[in-house]
Amino acid sequence: MSCITPPTALRLPEAVGARLKHLLLRTPTGLVILALIVGTGAGAGAVAFRYLILWCTWLFSGHADYSAAGHASHPWLPWLGPWFVVLAPMAGGLLYGPLIDRFAREARGHGVPEVMLAVAERGGRIRPQVAVVKSLASAICIGCGGSVGREGPIVQIGSALGSSLGQLLRVPESRLRLLVACGAAGGISATFNAPIAGVIFALELILRDFEAESFGVVVLASVVANVIGRAVFGSAAFLALPPFALTSLREYVLYAGLGLCAALVGVVFIRVLYGVEDLGDRLWRGPEWLRPVAGGGLLGLLLLALPEMYGVGYPVLERAIRGEYVVGVLAVLLIGKIIATSLTIGIGGSGGVFAPSLFMGAMLGTAYGQLMHWAFPGSVGPAGAYGLVGMGAVFAAAARAPISAVIIIFELTGEYQIILPLMFAVALAAGIGNLLSGDTIYTLKLWRRGIDITRGRGPNLMQLLTVGEAMQPVPSAVAHDRPLGEVVTRFADEDIEALPVVDVDGQYRGAVVAREVEQNLRDNATDVTAGDAAQETPTLMTSQTLEQALAELVRSNAPGLPVIDAAHRSLVGWLDHRDVLRLYSERAARRSGRV
Repeated sequence: MSCITPPTALRLPEAVGARLKHLLLRTPTGLVILALIVGTGAGAGAVAFRYLILWCTWLFSGHADYSAAGHASHPWLPWLGPWFVVLAPMAGGLLYGPLIDRFAREARGHGVPEVMLAVAERGGRIRPQVAVVKSLASAICIGCGGSVGREGPIVQIGSALGSSLGQLLRVPESRLRLLVACGAAGGISATFNAPIAGVIFALELILRDFEAESFGVVVLASVVANVIGRAVFGSAAFLALPPFALTSLREYVLYAGLGLCAALVGVVFIRVLYGVEDLGDRLWRGPEWLRPVAGGGLLGLLLLALPEMYGVGYPVLERAIRGEYVVGVLAVLLIGKIIATSLTIGIGGSGGVFAPSLFMGAMLGTAYGQLMHWAFPGSVGPAGAYGLVGMGAVFAAAARAPISAVIIIFELTGEYQIILPLMFAVALAAGIGNLLSGDTIYTLKLWRRGIDITRGRGPNLMQLLTVGEAMQPVPSAVAHDRPLGEVVTRFADEDIEALPVVDVDGQYRGAVVAREVEQNLRDNATDVTAGDAAQETPTLMTSQTLEQALAELVRSNAPGLPVIDAAHRSLVGWLDHRDVLRLYSERAARRSGRV
């Protein structure tokens, strides 16, 4: 006796799967669930990435952070003395160069522009392997001495995780972009203990959208990631700095001057960064995977002279704001960081530009504050306060993201007393920077590849052009009582695939298509008339858009459709797929200036 499974039992798992898929892909609850999953993954990824950087730094330098170790030697290679720093970037380049070239070339550079491009132009699609390759390549690059930050990599890593989950579940593009932003926010939140900054960074720079739905899910992802980060690294502010305060309202004038200087430094940083990259492109003639090895030697010589440039350099930044360096040393460190970061990126390294811009701002602001103390003794606050404000101002000038700059500095330091000078200087730096350079440190990389995401998405031509503009004159109609032979003759003599059929009053009754006539001939149906072979088809109006018309053409599977005048219901034109493509191509060429 055979056992037959009831049909309902077979359909039950399918029904459950369909309901779960609908929940995740179409409902607000599903979006919340996905955001929480992405936030968890980004938080765990940020923790793993920080430890990976620490391990790589120990491996290549023998220290937790060589920028704070001076000209110390590697404990495993004492016979090399400080000269090991010349070899470390070359050895690291030999590892991450082939890794990037072979598996994910978009992992080269500072990462944020690639995420911005994915959101703006590719529907949020990022290849899954980018998360792994970016993690390894950036950790090796920073660990072997690359003078770059970890915010760009963690943004790209978190975004790739969010995108991979969304692509796996085949979520709509609108939700896929949100998941990318959730990953970016979660990465920033966990790695810097900055949940608000993570949200603002994702919305202002990545998503460019502050709608309620976007804000809500990105906040959820940031909170979950931050909980994971705090569980591992603690809840203290990322940078441990002394308290600062505004001592006099007259200092706002001095902070205005700092904003101007920060704008100049931010723009110079942008120009030098891409200038060094262009110089490398012109000079290098070997394989791309070998470029970090050759350029690593130059970086190593710079590190030999200025070991403070090794890696991210947060200990040096803290020392500067605490007043442990004089003006001359601060100026050297500022110039050295611009060159070191530009060289690291220019040779094909992988790392962010956020931390270097903070470093430059700290050197600039502290030096500026010391000079103001010399010029106006007794009436100026601590030089470190100017260093703190300079951090946000230089980043705002380079990235043109003033909201993110203010929030990030506040959360990184936990310092609220100078929030007003910070906002004032950041606003000035961002505004002046925009006057000096229309491109930011992130968008310029894309603009050089012919991509301008700052223009926004222009209106879709398919939604602007109408059927009346694209339609062709109506082919001579066939009376409904004409024999099939006459229709065959028309098709043989004219380059058409369909003919309108009208009744004795001239009213449209349908269309007879070539394939239907061929079927009647195969059936030897010689007594069929044009009216008998005619098929009812949808009709188009002259005012409909090409997007609506194309949907009707696809839905009806017709070679062409009649166009009816809405007022008189008379036949005024004919439209097929070629007419749609022809008008679209003409207008697109005109818009781009090719004709």
